[in-house]
Amino acid sequence: MAGYIAIARHFEGLIESGELQPGDRLPTQREVMQEWEVAGQTASRAFKVLREKGLTLATTGGGTVVAPTSSSNVASRVETWANTGRALKKNETSEILEVGRVGAPETIAARLGVEPGSPVQLRRRLVRRGGVPVHMSSSYYPLYVVEATPELAEPVSTGASRELAAERLGSVQSRWREEITSRESTEQERQALGLTAPAWIQQVVRTVYLADGRVVETAIKVVSAETVISHEGEF
Repeated sequence: MAGYIAIARHFEGLIESGELQPGDRLPTQREVMQEWEVAGQTASRAFKVLREKGLTLATTGGGTVVAPTSSSNVASRVETWANTGRALKKNETSEILEVGRVGAPETIAARLGVEPGSPVQLRRRLVRRGGVPVHMSSSYYPLYVVEATPELAEPVSTGASRELAAERLGSVQSRWREEITSRESTEQERQALGLTAPAWIQQVVRTVYLADGRVVETAIKVVSAETVISHEGEF
């Protein structure tokens, strides 16, 4: 009987080889249970591993699909930053919508390792690709990150806030954890993303760690579910 790691590696191999392409649907968890002769918990843990690696995402009523190649994927951003000095691609722009100190919401506090309500730095921005809004991100930084990178307290786009912070903190981005869910959009999100009617969005809560174990950022990114499936580069 296979374990969840073996199942996750199997699908990871199919994705990396190109046999499964972005947007392709994976078997359902029930089908995995039957094919691999495993319990539901094992299948669920395998799917969770794939999601946390940013390889798949859940769709509303459409099961699990292979995630598009991402410009905002941590590994891709690091490579782009190393090669070009930019975290965004040439046809991408970032507009700062809000900057300021806020009390850490419970969801954010748990991931930053601080008490709920503790002061953290918020930077909310809208990323456009070719002039078209593709995602809105709300980044939360511990105060030690802002002390090392005071630019994060300014309403100006750095184009690579995490990369700049990591450099100032004397470390490198090492690993990340993503939690992907679907939900209904808020009015603010619809306006930012150019959605004309109530719609479902993909929400990604991503925490990025430095090589020395410190958290450099937790961000909540929201993307139109339609954009995730039909455009290159969200996850």
